[in-house]
Amino acid sequence: MINNVVLVGRLTKDAELRYTPSNVAVATFTLAVNRNRKNENGEREADFINCVIWRQAAENLANWAKKGSLIGIVGSIQTRNYENQKGQRVYVTEVIASQFHMLESRNQQEQGNSFQNGNNSNSGNFYPGGSPQSEFAGGTSGGYQSPFGNSNPMDISDDDLPF
Repeated sequence: MINNVVLVGRLTKDAELRYTPSNVAVATFTLAVNRNRKNENGEREADFINCVIWRQAAENLANWAKKGSLIGIVGSIQTRNYENQKGQRVYVTEVIASQFHMLESRNQQEQGNSFQNGNNSNSGNFYPGGSPQSEFAGGTSGGYQSPFGNSNPMDISDDDLPF
């Protein structure tokens, strides 16, 4: 069976870090994930997905990721149930994250999150060096330097390609 989830979204609030009686860290958080399509009014809707992460990853998430942080998570879906104080059976479905990745720098978060405000000129793509032109054309804006030194376009003829 396959139960694998990959999500990219923004934290709706700071993760809530707690510890079990055996001192195991667990953090709960909600991730706002945009849908691929717009609604009838041309607005993009989001799903708010409850997530849980355990141990050292939970502590790291609580320390590094704050409300509005763009993160990616990998995990699985889990459903559990319990009986509430009124004697009713309550079912909970959540993503159990096994790992997370910060997808923007602290500087980008502190500059007002142009992604959130809809002013992103890069159509939702994240470019560590600033713009796609600076990263992929070997430019140096934003402190980015190509790992290949002076990145001039390669001169390759079609005859040299294996396909």
